[in-house]
Order: sequence, then C-alpha cells, then structure tokens
Amino acid sequence: MPVEVTWWGHATCTVEDSGVRVLTDPLFARRLAHLRRRRGAPPPPGAAVADVVLLSHLHADHLHVPSLARLAPGTRALVPRGAARSVPGLARRLPQLRFTEVVPGDEVRIADLVVRVVSALHDGRRLPVGPHLSPALGFVVSGEARTYFAGDTGLFDGMAAEVGEVDVALLPVGGWGPYLGHGHLNPSRAAEALARIAPRSAVPVHYGTYWPIGMDAVRPHEFHAPGQEFVRQAARLAPEVSVHRLAHGERVRPEVAK
Repeated sequence: MPVEVTWWGHATCTVEDSGVRVLTDPLFARRLAHLRRRRGAPPPPGAAVADVVLLSHLHADHLHVPSLARLAPGTRALVPRGAARSVPGLARRLPQLRFTEVVPGDEVRIADLVVRVVSALHDGRRLPVGPHLSPALGFVVSGEARTYFAGDTGLFDGMAAEVGEVDVALLPVGGWGPYLGHGHLNPSRAAEALARIAPRSAVPVHYGTYWPIGMDAVRPHEFHAPGQEFVRQAARLAPEVSVHRLAHGERVRPEVAK
C-alpha cells in the first residue's frame, strides 16, 4: 500500500506506511493556554489511533500531555532525551505509553519501519525555561517510502546531508503567533530547505491552526498566508517537488520512488 499522509492541524500528522500508523506531535485541544484553535475541527477519535508517536521537542504545543492521554495502552512514544525529568509527571500521568528517549543518530525499529532520529535547530526545552536541556529532533521514517518529519526547526548547515534522500517531507512553514523567532521556518526558508533536501513530495504543516486569543488583528496574514506562500516559493525554488497543501483532516498519497 502506498504511503498515506493525513494532516490534522499544527504539527500533527498521521503517516501510514507498511501497515504501521505513525502519529507526529499530537495536539487535539481546542485551546492550549493562550492559544485557540481557529481553523479546522479538532481531530476525530480515530486520529489518536497509532502504533508509534514521534515527539519532536518538549514545548507544550508539541508534547501535549492531555492529547497523549488519548492514545491506546501500549503505544510506543519516541521522545527527546531528558523528557522524563523535564516534563513533570510525564511517566506517572501516562503509564499506558511505552516511552523511549532518543537523540540524533539513533534508529528504532517499529514492525516493518525504521525510524531514524535527526537533528533540528530549535530550542527543545520545556517552557518556562528550566535547568534541563533536551534536544529538538526530526525523524526519518523508512518503510515503503522515506518520510521526513522536521518537527520545529530552522535551516542549518548539513541539514540535507543528515536527512538524506527522502520521498516525502513534512515541513513547518509558519507558527502560532504574529512573529517567528529563531529556529523556525517561514515559507521562504521552508522552500529553501525543500530545495536542499529535494524530496519527491512535500506537505506544509505548523501553520493556520492555532492563534493567540485577542490577537486576531495583529499581523493576521501570518496565520492565513503561510501555506499558499510556501506553495508559491516552492514552485520558484524547487519546481520538481510536488507540494500538497492539505486542508485539516485531508489525506494524500504522495509520489514515492518505485
């Protein structure tokens, strides 16, 4: 069966490959602190069905404990090294999950898939900033296809060499506020990353879902525009890549190598 990608909003995707369901950074909440889901209904219960969940870093919009609590007992969870000590009560509150702490360079086999952990340029600490450092991560999932989930990252030297040859790239192209800080990709930088990595297909994520309450009139184009702007920039910098801009809950079977 070809690889299938579903975007649920923000950085949350389901990747189905070789009969294995991989879930990325699940965030199912209507509201998280000062953020409110402004586009797309919260994902249905079926979105929480997964064999393994990949958690790119410890920020609460990526490692969201109430969303993880919806996963079935026995679900495997790959988390950055240091997560257990940095996220209060993580293992105690989620005893049904099987946590494995990983760092760049690690490889983990999940049934017929191999998940390779790669670097990301991002502050991966649990906020508010505590004393413990945890790396921000990306993941390359290899089965019938090779799918790169970038997590949250900026551009960095050696990105393409570390990621390697992939068929599909799930790239962040925006954020949840009016300004993007260091360690993020905006549409133009994401298109440059696309040109460097050169996958066959790409899906833009991490935009157009959550927005701070009371800030509707503050740079609203930063909420609405990143997906389409990424499509435009990708056509200019990486015209050979098929870009799939999905609606919330939409799925695609991207082109992969034969």
